[in-house]
Amino acid sequence: MKRPSKPLLIAGIPIAGLALASYNGGSAPSASVVSAWSSPPAMMNTSSSRSQKSSTSSSVLLRLSAIEDEVDLSSLHLTPQLEMMVNAFSSIPDEKTRHKQLLYMASKLPHVTDEVRVPQNKVPGCLSTVHVDCTLEPKNSDSGSDEEMVVNYIGDSDGLLTKGLLALLIRGLSGSTPQEIQRIDPQFIQAAKISQTLTPGRNNGFLNMLAVMKKKALDAEAANALNAVEQDEQDDLRPIVITSFEEIDGKPMYNTIMSTLITILKPTSITLTDNSSQHAGHAGSKGWEESGESHFALEIVAEAFEGLSLVKRHQLIYMLLGDTMEKIHALEIKAKSPAEV
Repeated sequence: MKRPSKPLLIAGIPIAGLALASYNGGSAPSASVVSAWSSPPAMMNTSSSRSQKSSTSSSVLLRLSAIEDEVDLSSLHLTPQLEMMVNAFSSIPDEKTRHKQLLYMASKLPHVTDEVRVPQNKVPGCLSTVHVDCTLEPKNSDSGSDEEMVVNYIGDSDGLLTKGLLALLIRGLSGSTPQEIQRIDPQFIQAAKISQTLTPGRNNGFLNMLAVMKKKALDAEAANALNAVEQDEQDDLRPIVITSFEEIDGKPMYNTIMSTLITILKPTSITLTDNSSQHAGHAGSKGWEESGESHFALEIVAEAFEGLSLVKRHQLIYMLLGDTMEKIHALEIKAKSPAEV
């Protein structure tokens, strides 16, 4: 078996590389690895262990090669993260070290709030109490474009070994699409040789956890699709905001009023009627003197008026028009919110 060029990592610890090095007479691991991971007793550097190291190493490598020949990981449809961990766990030559690795992964599982520990997130059929939930998020949350959605899991258990199994699943499945998660074959637990560490009850609990996580992914995808449909329906019902108007030559007051109100208030409806001809020569109107514009009637519908009194709505319009109001003699206003139409 060809020794990997780089140690395999499980939860940040090169445990597979450490385990193989202990059988192959490799260099001593770093102090941080030793403190987090102790070598199995059989690997102590006694004279008897050194005398048997060569034969033990050969037998372990032969067993690993045989397992790799028997299991085609591609047929299990694993995620890249899950396949990495399966390879790493299967490279650990003894059950005790695999057990310790699961406990270490349990200790690194992020804390969850009580909002996760609710009945609808509880996994049935486990010896320990297990809660797991998920969210569906864009693969690249910083991108504003439409892209595939991936599932991210959170969870907890009151049993350490069960929590380690949950941590393995959370790490192995998070960041994958619901379709990728559905294709995962639970037989990977045998390929990783973790099943050797489990009692039948815990093995059933592991299968239940995976089944619940698969269902959670499908439910999240269905809920996201339903939300998208509802959002589209709301968009269809939402009034279209007016963004432009047709200017009239020789009517600067009209054009200024329309442009200002459309730009700032973003109305869904606006009508401005020039009634100046009905008040020809009205004294005191600068607009009449400049362009024959003095009296207007405005009808406007905009969300900006929601919750405002009639007086406040008029004051808002007067404020926005500013200097233009000084040039016209009268502006009749009917301002409504979309809910009032």
